[in-house]
Amino acid sequence: MSKTPALALLLVAIGLGSLVLGLTYTAYNVRSYSNWVWQNQQGITGPWYSQPQIQANAPITLDQAKTIAQQYLASTGNSNLAIKEIMEFQYNFYIEYYEKDTGIGAFEMLIWKEGAPYGYPGYGYGYGMMGWRVGAGVIMPEPGPNMMWNTKYSPMANGWMGYRYGYGYQASSTMPISMSQAQQYAQAYLNATFQNAETKTATQFYGYYTIDFTVNGQIVGMLSVNGYTGQVWYHSWHGAFVQEVEFD
Repeated sequence: MSKTPALALLLVAIGLGSLVLGLTYTAYNVRSYSNWVWQNQQGITGPWYSQPQIQANAPITLDQAKTIAQQYLASTGNSNLAIKEIMEFQYNFYIEYYEKDTGIGAFEMLIWKEGAPYGYPGYGYGYGMMGWRVGAGVIMPEPGPNMMWNTKYSPMANGWMGYRYGYGYQASSTMPISMSQAQQYAQAYLNATFQNAETKTATQFYGYYTIDFTVNGQIVGMLSVNGYTGQVWYHSWHGAFVQEVEFD
């Protein structure tokens, strides 16, 4: 074989390898994708990334985040969904949507205050390929468990990505690991990671639980526990807690 075809084959192999690496998710290096459509068993719930509803020179405020979250809810066309709470953090707003008829959490979304900072989910993907940045006011699915473990509302858990990492389960309101067991797993993780940390509010989603926790009595952040494997995933992309608003 001549050198030229061999070199061409080598470049193709490197390119395919880079593509696979660019699409790989891990619990420690979570990336996100733009311009997809998030589909689930109920149909399309909205764009993978919504365009900013508010063009702001200053960081997005809580009132603006409420408006964006409610506009996104309306765009789903699903009257059974509602907002349970919005939590403001240093870098973003966390929005929890739930099902009215079951009370079970549906999915979790983020709104970045000033755009995703470098190194955080939402800032580029593919290790330098086709880089882009999620700007302020854009609502996006929260990375991590919401995308990887959600067996009803995320295509990744039921599609190729879910089965690739062993998280492809049928959507069910019951899971092998109960909420109390999930809190025990979460507390064990906190004991090994933080001082004076305790689990607080737990919300059941399809496939996992998301649990707020405190340090010395003050809310610090959240983590999730897989309802089938017991794996714990700390939400490391929020920054310091600021405030929260609960909806009726």
